[in-house]
Amino acid sequence: MRESWANPAGGPAGRATGRAVGSGSDLHLDLGGPGGLRACLMRALRDAVRTGRLAPGTRLPSSRSLAADLGVARNTVADAYAELVAEGWLTARQGSGTRVAPRAEPAAPAGPPGARPAVPRRPPRPAAPARTPPRILHDLRSGRPDVSAFPRAAWLTSARRALTAAPSAALGYDDPRGRPELRRALAGYLSRARGVRADPERIVVCAGFARGLALLGEVLGTTVAVESYGLWIHRDLLTRAGARTVPLPVDDRGADVSALYTAGARAALLTPAHQYPTGVPLHPDRRTAAVDWARATGGVVLEDDYDGEFRYDRQPVGALQDLDPERVVYLGTTSKSLAPGLRLGWMVVPEALLGPVLAVRRETAETCGVLDQLTLADFVDSGAYDRHVRAMRLRYRRRRDQLVAALAEHAPAVRVTGIAAGLHAVLELPPGTGEPVLEAARRAGVALEGLARFRHPAAPEPGPGCSGSGPGRDALVVGYGTPPEHGFSPALEALCAVLRGALG
Repeated sequence: MRESWANPAGGPAGRATGRAVGSGSDLHLDLGGPGGLRACLMRALRDAVRTGRLAPGTRLPSSRSLAADLGVARNTVADAYAELVAEGWLTARQGSGTRVAPRAEPAAPAGPPGARPAVPRRPPRPAAPARTPPRILHDLRSGRPDVSAFPRAAWLTSARRALTAAPSAALGYDDPRGRPELRRALAGYLSRARGVRADPERIVVCAGFARGLALLGEVLGTTVAVESYGLWIHRDLLTRAGARTVPLPVDDRGADVSALYTAGARAALLTPAHQYPTGVPLHPDRRTAAVDWARATGGVVLEDDYDGEFRYDRQPVGALQDLDPERVVYLGTTSKSLAPGLRLGWMVVPEALLGPVLAVRRETAETCGVLDQLTLADFVDSGAYDRHVRAMRLRYRRRRDQLVAALAEHAPAVRVTGIAAGLHAVLELPPGTGEPVLEAARRAGVALEGLARFRHPAAPEPGPGCSGSGPGRDALVVGYGTPPEHGFSPALEALCAVLRGALG
């Protein structure tokens, strides 16, 4: 069975999975299974309506747009729409387009397993003293978007509209889960764009991914398996919350989840769609194995979908949470899609954990800014969020292509990997050259990070020049999303100059 996806810049047609992006909206569809393309498309749309992923009244892309995005004939889409209209799943009116029929209702969620009690929280450790940052002329660190592209005018429009429409009660003490307007908007978006089974009642809005992870660490209070390469800040947050972290090996198929059975962990923090920072997706067999482990042991998977919107030239990787919403906590954020300064994130929480999570929220009286929540809700509902993500996806893809082309010309000894998605790439260097390159970059004012910095302290150190089956020691993690548009070309030139000088 072939897999591909439809992206805004064009691409191959797909049979198994496709993301429709017509009319400015993303739509995650599973086109797998028996039958021809029309039958698969009809089945995927029926399932999306039946489960509530496509809510009543939702406007679908035009047949022309959907056909172009999926790489199929327009008649295939038009015929599928016509049959679904005849069956009563969709409606079609002149000037109103094709919409989900108002009678459709989502299916009831599956029953949760038994809940585990919350563990008493430990006091946080004192923060480490701040260091004086080095001189930075060109910032190519990973995990940062181009904040100069923040959609200020559209955000201001949504803010005005949201504040005008907000009930007075919204300015009082908030629901510990967050504003219902935002939870409803997120449920619809995550369902159609990421394939998440999201009930607004089980979404918890938090002050960014980091705060959500810390909150889960406090609730779980147990050993958490993490990928052997990942962000050290996340490991520190879990440790300060009272959890212990143990590393899972990472190779070219993602995290080796078979090690979960011997790790002694009751939770696992994974980046299934785009392993951070190596850039590989979790292999389908391992996705299934991770959920099987959680079911067999009563454990829980924490899914960090940090940059799920940014896919370029590979099939979409839907959320792991869809395999078992009662064993997977889905975590997302606006930090990559909009700006980290918004401090807005969300969790889709299994029923068994919802009570303990809300208990901690009530104990700390922690909420997010109501006006920002209402603004984001309007921003999503109005379609402005989809339009912004599409524009940034094209911008980042162009930058990725520029980076690959420049390295091929000026540093052919460097192998570029992890480039099918996200905002960064991994540059594998010749053995023994990692430290000289980083030192040359520091002298030139180019902010770079070595792959070794992301390795868990307890993970075994790879041998020199190790590559192929797993990440090696001599590699860089280069973020191409950080510089503003006018600063990317100079940053790329500086990077190539550093590599030429250090590699000879």
